[in-house]
Amino acid sequence: QVQLVESGGGLVQAGGSLRLSCAASGSLFRINRINAMNWYRQVPGKQRELVALITRGGSTNYADSVKGRFTISRDNAKNTVYLQMNSLKPEDTGVYYCNAQIDISTHYWGQGTQVTVSS
Repeated sequence: QVQLVESGGGLVQAGGSLRLSCAASGSLFRINRINAMNWYRQVPGKQRELVALITRGGSTNYADSVKGRFTISRDNAKNTVYLQMNSLKPEDTGVYYCNAQIDISTHYWGQGTQVTVSS
């Protein structure tokens, strides 16, 4: 099994920045098979949406709504993925979840961290 622990959420004013972290622990066999690390966002009444992803090889992709403002990165030595969020907007408010994908049917989720952006 793989455990994911997020941190770094909080309350920030619009225009501010936050950096989220997600540390993976548990089975090294499974951790070494993680192909992509993803950040999702969920707000009440809406589906969980993919915000950013980074593959094992370092390729990244972002939701249109965060391009140019968010940056995802990973430190393989620490089994940690980061989400640097700049120029935050009130619509970025939500619970941010870290996700580790091994294959199409094997995913692990963190417990989520709240991000609140005040106007």
